[in-house]
Amino acid sequence: MLKDAAPHPESFVLENARLVLPDAIVHGWLAVARGAIVQIGEGAAPERGIDCGGDTIIPGLIELHTDHLESHYAPRPKVRWHPLGAALAYDAQIAASGITTVFDSLRAGTDPDGDAMGRELFTLAEAIDEGRRHRLFRAEHFTHLRCEVPARDVVELVENYAAIYPVAMISLMDHTPGQRQFRDLTQYFVYYGRKHGKTDAQVEAQVAEKQRVNADLVAQNRPALVAIARSRGITLASHDDTTVADVRESHESGVLIAEFPTTIEAAQASRDCGITVMMGAPNLIRGGSHSGNVAAHTLAEHGLLDVLSSDYVPASLMMAAFALPGRVSSITLPEAIRTVTLNPARATGLNDRGAIEPGLRADLVRVRLSGETPVVRQVWRAGERVA
Repeated sequence: MLKDAAPHPESFVLENARLVLPDAIVHGWLAVARGAIVQIGEGAAPERGIDCGGDTIIPGLIELHTDHLESHYAPRPKVRWHPLGAALAYDAQIAASGITTVFDSLRAGTDPDGDAMGRELFTLAEAIDEGRRHRLFRAEHFTHLRCEVPARDVVELVENYAAIYPVAMISLMDHTPGQRQFRDLTQYFVYYGRKHGKTDAQVEAQVAEKQRVNADLVAQNRPALVAIARSRGITLASHDDTTVADVRESHESGVLIAEFPTTIEAAQASRDCGITVMMGAPNLIRGGSHSGNVAAHTLAEHGLLDVLSSDYVPASLMMAAFALPGRVSSITLPEAIRTVTLNPARATGLNDRGAIEPGLRADLVRVRLSGETPVVRQVWRAGERVA
């Protein structure tokens, strides 16, 4: 126990808690020393500690795909906030949501028909790097480059970024209208018309131009991006795979994670290839995809959901994990919690975290249920209280 450990600010006991272990739930206690979990027990703790009052203790959440930083940096059209200030506000929201490990999903590749965020990759990168270097963040931040494969500048941007900053993950995105996320052109018109204030005629011209030029750009850029990931040992993800052919191409490229497959067929093919299937937590909470694609709970019912991602709402990750057993009766709470802790840790090679087990890092979240809503009360990263 802790009596044999030297005094340390990150040494403590959590007692009278409902512990969600990888395969079970027990009422008991856990001990932390030097930032790691050192002991777990059932029943009363052998020494007094922090009385959790029966609250639930789960591992710190691991978020693989969130672009929510952009909402803090660009809170209004044509408005840009202080980059470090935006990063710190985003980090605080991440930690308060119970997320202790986050892959910041930064856009790489300029879309001339979208907003200007693709041009501001290095502005956000510098803010994140400053936060890391000066230990300003509550959560641990990794970089996930969301690469728009048909963008003319995407390969150059990724090469330049990787030469300066560490990259943990690359996802291959292709938002060409008529396939993947926008196989239904009605959804494309809604997204680009309403969100960007364009007329139907303007969107029609945009569709025609993208369909004319994007295939050649994808054929050129995709192999180059795959080569960068392979040469640097970067985890590779696909995005919005729709057909078995899409999945086959992903598998041949070395993809390990399928982000938001749009059909059951693509999710099943990914599973058959040993690719981890990730879906959006907002999709689960809302009961379906905002783009009209397959629902997360449908994949869960088919046993095809491995990882949840908060995508654009950080708080949705905790909410979805606790809601999942109620949506799919065959899924237990420990299995649901694994979709936001152990499974994403394993998918990205983070073997030091993701479960309440002796020897693993003390990334922990104390959760109190208000009805069916999980409320984050306390958060520790490597034993240090961060929220």
